[in-house]
Amino acid sequence: MSPVYRQFDRAQLDVEYSPSSRVADLAAELAAYTDGSAAAHAARTVRRDLRYGAQPPELLDFFPAAAPGAPLHVFVHGGYWQELDKADSAFAAPDFLDRGTAFAAVGYGLAPAWPLDEIVAQVRRAVRWLFAHAAQLGVDPGRVYLSGSSAGAHLAAMALLDPEAGTAHRIAGAALLSGVYDLEPIALSYVNDALGLDAGAARRNSPLHLPLAGLPPLVIARGEYETTEFARQQDEFAAAARAAGVPVQTLVAAGRNHFDLPLDLGRPESELGAAVVERFGS
Repeated sequence: MSPVYRQFDRAQLDVEYSPSSRVADLAAELAAYTDGSAAAHAARTVRRDLRYGAQPPELLDFFPAAAPGAPLHVFVHGGYWQELDKADSAFAAPDFLDRGTAFAAVGYGLAPAWPLDEIVAQVRRAVRWLFAHAAQLGVDPGRVYLSGSSAGAHLAAMALLDPEAGTAHRIAGAALLSGVYDLEPIALSYVNDALGLDAGAARRNSPLHLPLAGLPPLVIARGEYETTEFARQQDEFAAAARAAGVPVQTLVAAGRNHFDLPLDLGRPESELGAAVVERFGS
């Protein structure tokens, strides 16, 4: 087979963009999200299904901090824009709450029912809504931090680049984990069976090809056990952000893969969690 993207033929590209090819038991990896999130919902105060927009999926779950005027950490889940849910996205909430930081898990519509342009728009609306309702939620709008994993890292980056709200100048920092920042290879892989991206949609939804100047400090991380393409995506986006004058810390977390890395987000004893605390202070 001839190459369809750089040195990869279609079969190779599909493997490169299949993170599960690097783990022994995908179901167990995903169960850790569900189980940890269920425990957080059971043990902590949470306001579920807060509506941030008119579309049915535009809901988020909010875990208030104990004291008013708290920082807020906002998490956007992955799942290749077509799987998982905010209900699976609260596993890090107790770690942040224990440090006095409120936590929000963002829900959004999934492909193929929702096109990527609209998914991006939904996550942007969620972030705008959180800023607009900061006072009612008891959070400090000057200390709002954003994170996302895999497709969630892509969506978090696109929210940072929201031209309508100037969100890049309002969010205090972001942690982007195992992200996809250039969607051209996605549009040439099996992932596009659900997304249906053409070249134009892939280009306009690629953070790598958007103006990055003015972004807040970033932690850009991936696990040690990830594919060559996920490594390249991180390296190229980090280089582009630095070239635009953005403060960037990159991290390759030892012993972690695409799926278990997010579990370290709020754990200060981990490489990722320590970087988040050091960079963002919460």
